[in-house]
Amino acid sequence: MRIKHRILQAALAGAVAFAFVGTAAAGDIVGLITKTEGNPFFVKMREGAQEKAKELGLELRTFAGKYDGDNESQVAAIESLISAGAKGFAIVPSDSSAIVPTIKQARDAGLLVIVLDTPLDPIDAADATFATDNFKAGQLIGAWAKGTLGAKAASAKIAMLDLSVNQPTVDYLRDQGFMKGFGIDIKDPKRYGDEDDARICGHEMSGGNEDGGRTAMEKLLQKCPDVNVMYTINEPAAAGGWEALKAAGKDDGSVLVVSIDGGCPGVKNVQGGIIGATSQQYPHKMASMALEAIAEYAKSGKKPEKTPGLDFYDTGATLITDKPVPGVESIDTKKGLGLCWG
Repeated sequence: MRIKHRILQAALAGAVAFAFVGTAAAGDIVGLITKTEGNPFFVKMREGAQEKAKELGLELRTFAGKYDGDNESQVAAIESLISAGAKGFAIVPSDSSAIVPTIKQARDAGLLVIVLDTPLDPIDAADATFATDNFKAGQLIGAWAKGTLGAKAASAKIAMLDLSVNQPTVDYLRDQGFMKGFGIDIKDPKRYGDEDDARICGHEMSGGNEDGGRTAMEKLLQKCPDVNVMYTINEPAAAGGWEALKAAGKDDGSVLVVSIDGGCPGVKNVQGGIIGATSQQYPHKMASMALEAIAEYAKSGKKPEKTPGLDFYDTGATLITDKPVPGVESIDTKKGLGLCWG
């Protein structure tokens, strides 16, 4: 689906600029706010929202920050939707805590707020959260890496390519899930970097993109030239990290690469041996479900329910690898390509 872009200037705090995409469909106004515009994960999310909006006869307005961590643009987008009289919106927050006061303004104004992928801190600051169990997604790749290394896991050298310095929920949940799966003790459950396990070479911020992943891995290789495991927050970071490994002559299979996302390009990188295993998410499903929920709320006032035993609705995570490990449930890349980001 071709997506048209235009920049809307918001006469709000600091006259923040943000990307805006609108549809001409009649009916109630609903919104989708993502962290960035071009990340394939968010592109797939927009596709899910656009398809569902067309099906339901909703007027969809979508917004995106200029970079990962751009809270100001997301604040501007929410205020725009409040002014427009929207019935609700789904958001992938760039800053899980800083956006909370603006989320409250929207809810106080009667909008249904559904968080996608990255839970707020606190999670109940939104009406609902539709997300991967990010801790579980990290745990799956951690357990796979540990099982693949076998006895060598006890002396592993692990490079951690994380997201951003403010450590949003999705960032620390994936990171610490990986550590738990690998058998590394977690200290503060809402922060990483305080662990004292010598197997962690260090944490560097990738921004969740390829260039950032390359730079982060270059730094970590200086600290830890004998690295043999590379954890990455997502697959664009993994692709950049791999380029750094390749430049250092470490593209010979001596470094296990694990990631989270499960997009078609990432699954193909698993198929090609660049990534050993990835945990697949379903952003198209997240956005589609969110618009259905907002439409139902506008009609009946009913809010979405949670997965039993959790404080959010779990949209699923599946380990994708062509080298399965006993005791760690997974599917192969052929099946993964059939499901990618559905």
